[in-house]
Amino acid sequence: MSATSIDSLLSHLPETNSSQPIFNPATGKKIYDLPQLSTLEVQAAFAEARKFQDYWASYPVLERSSALLKLHDKLLDAQEQLLDLLQLETGKSRAHAFEEFAGAVGAARYFAKLAPKALARKSTKPGVPLLTKTYIEQAPKGVVGVITPWNYPLALTMLDVLPALVSGNAVIHKIDNQTALTALFARHLAVEAGIPAAAWTIVVGEGSEIGNAVTDNADYVAFTGSTATGRKVAARAASRLIGFSLELGGKNPMIVLEGANLKRAAELAVAGAFGSAGQLCVAIERVYVPNHSKADFLKLVGTKTASLAVGRSNDFTIDIGSLGGKPQLDRISGFIDDAVENGATLVAGGHPIPAEGPYFFEPTVFTDVPASARLARQEVFGPVIAVEGYDTIEEAIEMANDTEYGLNASVVGPKREAMRVASKLMAGSVNINEGFRATFASMESPMGGMKHSGFGRRNGVDGLLRFTESRTVGIASGLLRLPSRSKDYIRMAPLMVTMLKLLRRLP
Repeated sequence: MSATSIDSLLSHLPETNSSQPIFNPATGKKIYDLPQLSTLEVQAAFAEARKFQDYWASYPVLERSSALLKLHDKLLDAQEQLLDLLQLETGKSRAHAFEEFAGAVGAARYFAKLAPKALARKSTKPGVPLLTKTYIEQAPKGVVGVITPWNYPLALTMLDVLPALVSGNAVIHKIDNQTALTALFARHLAVEAGIPAAAWTIVVGEGSEIGNAVTDNADYVAFTGSTATGRKVAARAASRLIGFSLELGGKNPMIVLEGANLKRAAELAVAGAFGSAGQLCVAIERVYVPNHSKADFLKLVGTKTASLAVGRSNDFTIDIGSLGGKPQLDRISGFIDDAVENGATLVAGGHPIPAEGPYFFEPTVFTDVPASARLARQEVFGPVIAVEGYDTIEEAIEMANDTEYGLNASVVGPKREAMRVASKLMAGSVNINEGFRATFASMESPMGGMKHSGFGRRNGVDGLLRFTESRTVGIASGLLRLPSRSKDYIRMAPLMVTMLKLLRRLP
């Protein structure tokens, strides 16, 4: 992207005197300087959004949905620009950038098609048939605060911002500094598609500086990030009695069953663990395999992992791209050093690749990881998996569930047995004979975590209606006046009892 194009996108941000340099993680070279907003500037953005929100909510839902459909087409037309931006800002491979792009496009179409039906006024069974009527309508929350991380800036933006907008809310979107251009370009396309600029405002700055301002001024908060930060967002939102949804961390297990094709299982483990260099919340981090197959499985996984092409390319020849930056490199190196010091066995990888760029890292496989190692229990969020053995399936299920997290899981093997095991796993998503894509790609299926992996769900009807308040409206038919004083029940009570007896006979 040219300097002129970058300046054009940045011009849509509120004016500020502060900035931060942003670097391409794959090369380490500076891309541009990003303005940094203060708490007061974020508060001002909320005030402006609140002025506009009622007007946006007055748009017929079909018009709002039509804008999403136009955005869907504009995203498709801008495919190459979006893939370039994703690679520029995240360092991920072209293939993993495309997977994210496809998810974003799917979200635009899904919520456009879902909204008219899901947001329509619906009749409900009245408490007093014939004498009253009731229906439910969905009202927007108001101004929604959306906070998205750096690792999936396009897909996570579309999965949270679009359902909030099509529901009639205005959105204040706090994007991570590292990936601001991707979000700004997506918003530019949305405005071209017919979504008013005032309905979607992007704010940038350090989370420690402006994150609380988003939660403190929003009518609802949708947050994606770490469990530690999610707890703080939840506490702050709860103190104001506003709603929130959280998609947080995971320590996602894969169970390889007896009878599974080990070669295929190894391929799925590698694909599930190293997508976007393992920097996604649903990536597989733990693999459990029958003890008698463990040696063969490790050999297959090690060979497959060593064959992956790691590097920098704007085509589909590279399997794994760069880590997101120095904090990621330091974090992953710390996990690996700690695992080795605690006696874990390194099977493959384990080292940076400075010849490719400052933050490239070999995909890494461990086994025999002791409980004392951080790798055994903490989320890595990088290209590292641990393979362990089990004797019985009950033992495997117990180990898979032995974590504070419950975001994603995988079961590989014969379908009937896999279905049985899946129903015993404490995870919001379980993929059978896949790592994470079977559930992650389904826009109609609610996505979220159990335990400390989150609160609420995105995607599906739940993912849309979280941005609305249900309003029940009751109407007296006028056929017969309902009682207003106790003595009125002398005549009304027998009629109501007779009616209840008649209703009992209905199917």
